[in-house]
Amino acid sequence: MERITSRQNPLLQQVRKLLSSRKERENTGLFVADGTKLLQEAIRWWPGLDTVILSDGVQMELPDSVRQVRVPESVMESISPMQTPQGALFLCRLPEKQDFQPKPGMLLLDGLQDPGNLGTILRTADALQIPVALLEGCADPFSHKVVRASMGAVFRTVPVQTTWAQAKQTFVENQIPVAVTALNERAQDIRQADLKTMAVVIGSEGQGVRREILDSADHALIIPMNPNCESLNAAIASAIVMWQMK
Repeated sequence: MERITSRQNPLLQQVRKLLSSRKERENTGLFVADGTKLLQEAIRWWPGLDTVILSDGVQMELPDSVRQVRVPESVMESISPMQTPQGALFLCRLPEKQDFQPKPGMLLLDGLQDPGNLGTILRTADALQIPVALLEGCADPFSHKVVRASMGAVFRTVPVQTTWAQAKQTFVENQIPVAVTALNERAQDIRQADLKTMAVVIGSEGQGVRREILDSADHALIIPMNPNCESLNAAIASAIVMWQMK
């Protein structure tokens, strides 16, 4: 196992860049995650585990193929994005880009930018075995915040990214109706809709579903709630929709 004590070491500088920049992650084909629990998930599920950095005193059984680095606790504190580091930080290779496969009973996320919401949705989708596709404007599913919020779900079910134009075309070709969650006069109670035959779009936290998607969708859906409430958190709305799909 290598040992690094300098905070200016090239590997640690790369970690800082990967944590802060989506462009850096895309250019290098690497992403960073933190924590011993997530590391255990990566060891079990992710073939692209590349480098593991451990604090002094933290013990983990690691594959022989993985680069292993040991650092003092003070150095871990200088690179970890967590206020109280767990003593494990690791680099993984990004997956190869997957082609979008349209399926009935799937969820599409439009412009979800909050990492906590996105990670929670991916975790729920993994638990319920609901396919999810990310449209334009979504947070990076391989940012450390999303990976952490997903509790490692991204290691088991790789998020697929596509454009609305591509998604809409393939849904039409495969005769899969598209529904949007929206507050309008034609919205149907989700309890009365056969969601397992549809692809359902959930919009961003602040703006909702884009106008071009609203205008071209086959159906509009509404989650019944107290009329005094304006809306639901995007992750909660997605969980309700996914549960109804099942």
